[in-house]
Amino acid sequence: VGAISGHPEKLAQWKQQYNLPEKNLYSYHTMDRMADNPDIDIVYVVTPPALHPVYAIRAANAGKHVISEKPMATTPDDCQAMIDACKAANRKLSLGYRLHFDPYFKELIRLRQQKDFGGLMKMTGDRGFVFGRRAWRIDKILAGGGPMMDLGIYLVQAACAAAGAPPVAVTARERPKQRPEFFYNVEETLDFTLEFPNGAKFAGVTSFNHSSDTFRAEGDKGSIEFQRHAFSYGPPTVVTSNGPLHFPTPKVAPGQRPCYQQAWQMDAFADCILNDRESIVPGEMGLRDIKIITAIYEAARTGDRVTVNS
Repeated sequence: VGAISGHPEKLAQWKQQYNLPEKNLYSYHTMDRMADNPDIDIVYVVTPPALHPVYAIRAANAGKHVISEKPMATTPDDCQAMIDACKAANRKLSLGYRLHFDPYFKELIRLRQQKDFGGLMKMTGDRGFVFGRRAWRIDKILAGGGPMMDLGIYLVQAACAAAGAPPVAVTARERPKQRPEFFYNVEETLDFTLEFPNGAKFAGVTSFNHSSDTFRAEGDKGSIEFQRHAFSYGPPTVVTSNGPLHFPTPKVAPGQRPCYQQAWQMDAFADCILNDRESIVPGEMGLRDIKIITAIYEAARTGDRVTVNS
């Protein structure tokens, strides 16, 4: 329906590509004028994380509902400011946690809720890719950190879903950098653990220097393992102790990126607005995850076991 960009050439391209009305195109200087535009109901903020708060708050003040891409922000205080602004404006706030709308991730939650495999007490995961160019994702000011913020948050999400609660404590260790001149102010690879109230534990690694996309959860009666594409657009390769899982997914055109998770996510949020329901991935979940990641960074810095602030 519309777009916001600081680059006029992008707006011109999108206008032609998507047949967007001129009145629905905004710069960051003019986006507050959306308040007078009934065509736009929702603003999806996909800037670097440090900029999520300012634009989410401006969108809410313009009377628009908000989806914030993950991670929600770079500090818990900024997350809380986004929540408060949306509540003050009586606008709904959702997070870009697309996997919550994927059937495989839903099955992980169902297995935990129904205790098909008993309590999922032992979890492991690895999320990483080789980062080879300068970009905001390795700029601490814009990203808040390195792979822990960008990729490790998926591991946090999966572990919390499998445990059914946030962790109470964390430990972490940053590995020696192989390319210190490249990752000069963010971590390159980080090992971390999460301890949950019921005694469940997660051990994970996230990296910008190796490629991996896996997650495994074990109970006393069975296990579920995402062997490939655990957190990417997939579809994933998932095996349980009862056999492989397969859910049908929508077909996409040859060469087109399968973004059906995004479509499900946005449809669900639109339904929340139409029927006055809260999102299943609300701002409070984003705040929870940034509190966890903040504790992980503190543990890596100090070498101590760190309690997570509730």
